[in-house]
Amino acid sequence: MAITVGVLVFDGVEEMDFAGPWEVLACVMEGRPDDRILLVSERTGPVVCDKGMRVLPDVTYQDCPPLDVIVIPGGSGARRETGNRKTVAWLRKIAPGCTWITSVCTGTFLLVGSGIAGSRRVTTHHQFIQLLRDTENADVAEGVRIMRDGNIVTAGGVMSGIEMSLWLVGQLFGPDAVSHARDYIAYDFPPRESQEVAVAGN
Repeated sequence: MAITVGVLVFDGVEEMDFAGPWEVLACVMEGRPDDRILLVSERTGPVVCDKGMRVLPDVTYQDCPPLDVIVIPGGSGARRETGNRKTVAWLRKIAPGCTWITSVCTGTFLLVGSGIAGSRRVTTHHQFIQLLRDTENADVAEGVRIMRDGNIVTAGGVMSGIEMSLWLVGQLFGPDAVSHARDYIAYDFPPRESQEVAVAGN
């Protein structure tokens, strides 16, 4: 079955938050012509990232196809995007059709702020846990790098987005694909017990 992954980008997005998951997922999709990974943005023009990188999206909200997976990265622009009606409307439209809805770092502010997380348990970067609780009245897990509640999976910050993506590869493509991705990016996951996925209710 063909899989389509959408990676949201916006001005002020943290580079590693989207580039890390992109690298992991894209390396597994090589040789699978029916699978696609797409950068999605509100506009067709360049997106200026948090540290100055400029990227061009593949599709806009208007022409984005149905997605199996959405990746919502963080960065200084993530909290601002909670007030962007077009971004929020697109997320609310696309999310019900997704098998997996994921966020990295402060992307959880947008995940929760858009309403698509509902009352699910989430996590975010350790420096922003209390702020997420205060501003979004969210149920935020501390001391975990990856939190899963149903089909919503949140990663604590930057490099944990790579770890979350390796876990996601296992769900989508199986253990052999995880081994391939780990070998290709030369990444040891999980190198310690604390990086295992926490599951809500356990």
